[in-house]
Amino acid sequence: MKNNVFVYVELEGSEVREVSQELLTKGRKLANELGVELHAVAIGSGIKGKVESQVLPYGVDKLYVFDGEGLFPYTSAPHTDIVVNLFREEQPQVCLMGATVIGRDLGPRVSSSLTSGLTADCTQLEIGPYEDKKSGKTYSQLLYQIRPAFGGNIVATIVNPDHRPQMATVRSGVMQKAVYEGECRKEVVYPEVSQYVSAEAFAVKVLDHHVEAARHNLKGAAIVVAGGYGVGSKEGFDSLFELAHVLHGEVGGSRAAVDAGWIEADRQIGQTGVTVHPKVYIACGISGQIQHIAGMQDSGIIISINTDPEAPINKVADYVITGSVEEVVPKLIKYYKQNSR
Repeated sequence: MKNNVFVYVELEGSEVREVSQELLTKGRKLANELGVELHAVAIGSGIKGKVESQVLPYGVDKLYVFDGEGLFPYTSAPHTDIVVNLFREEQPQVCLMGATVIGRDLGPRVSSSLTSGLTADCTQLEIGPYEDKKSGKTYSQLLYQIRPAFGGNIVATIVNPDHRPQMATVRSGVMQKAVYEGECRKEVVYPEVSQYVSAEAFAVKVLDHHVEAARHNLKGAAIVVAGGYGVGSKEGFDSLFELAHVLHGEVGGSRAAVDAGWIEADRQIGQTGVTVHPKVYIACGISGQIQHIAGMQDSGIIISINTDPEAPINKVADYVITGSVEEVVPKLIKYYKQNSR
């Protein structure tokens, strides 16, 4: 059976990266809409018997496990060879990858080799029809690859009518992972690596591989207090950290705040930063440009603190507090300190 949906499973050692599980969840939904199967490909060293339980529960019908020496840490050539040659055999109609350091290297190489299109940093993926007004051709089930464009001023929907696979990369946290409750085949195969990779592909070897643990849990926080340019200064963020501490939450920032040097870049929320889905999101002095909203719009409850009642962020907020951060945040801190157990 051809024309299935494929997800490239990214690994750190034998651990599946969370972004891949998020994409498997989305890939399963897309495959159901298209009436096809969800397949996945995992490539690494010493992963046989370790990755299956981390991948199959997300609704995978068939998992290809390429286990061999020299496949971890990631290098471009062998992974490209494997994916390109596998795709030439299987002819998938959709391929999803994480918009990570690896995905941004591998995706364009695979796309170029197969002369297919690729859309980077998608915030939504949907299936829908398309009519080419120039040729008059009508397509019934294309992948809508949706992402902010032109500096975030518009949301673009990109389609790839005639070339396969339709490829998209998605940032970690944009999609939400969930174990699949339906029926699927859960077949696992272990192809011979040498049949897919040339010896020359292993010319580059990684001498050292170092992974630094995250300094915060912004993605997993139930409450996020985020500050924008309206906070006013680096010192202004001190009150946001105090509020987050009282609420047992994390602190994030808009790109404007990061560019101003008021908060670290790894705390940036938005299209060019982290995507979060907290139960409560408190936006302090954030105007709410589309690229920031793309990173937090799926929060449970959104509270906006802003001096401008017409700020774009207020349109997606559940509650709006009109006032300055300097005035409102200390009152919130005082109230929660008095009323928290």
